[in-house]
Amino acid sequence: MDTLNFSLIVGAYLFGSISTAIIVCKLMGLPDPRSQGSGNPGATNVLRVGGKKAAAITLAGDSLKGLIPVLLGRWLGAPDMVLALSGLAAFLGHLYPLFFGFRGGKGVATLFGVLFGLHWGVGAATVGTWLFVAKILRISSLSALVASLLAPLYVWLIIPSREFIIVTVLMTILLYWRHRSNIRRLLSGEED
Repeated sequence: MDTLNFSLIVGAYLFGSISTAIIVCKLMGLPDPRSQGSGNPGATNVLRVGGKKAAAITLAGDSLKGLIPVLLGRWLGAPDMVLALSGLAAFLGHLYPLFFGFRGGKGVATLFGVLFGLHWGVGAATVGTWLFVAKILRISSLSALVASLLAPLYVWLIIPSREFIIVTVLMTILLYWRHRSNIRRLLSGEED
């Protein structure tokens, strides 16, 4: 791997490590989302502690953290493996941010951004699934779990790239791991 491609992957992780939720809450004079609500620095918890505007900005920022590194790699002509690893690195940066003590969000919006970067159709199908499940069941975490579970299938159907499929499966596994407390609450009927 050459220096440019390595730099793209490392840069993606560092970019993903910028916590939109914490920055937005600080700039808007809101409590640190890690100390309020669910304690998760993500858009859903920012909605709880700061309202719709703060949550929308956080959602957009977290999505861009996944989208921009992949699009930058594509613009620079990086091969599929580097695009996939850049997306994974940005996702890992969000989950385990270097700049915030490796205590990050659950990765839903960043996953969506990565998927839009890989192919707009995959991103649209995954977000559409999230919206459909959320509209019917009104449970954000369940919507995220269903959408991410179907994301590798969408990649396989729309852009059958082995690298993209493998990375999407890895991100789905990590997203499920980060949602393990939500899964326990879902199984016990206690999830909001």
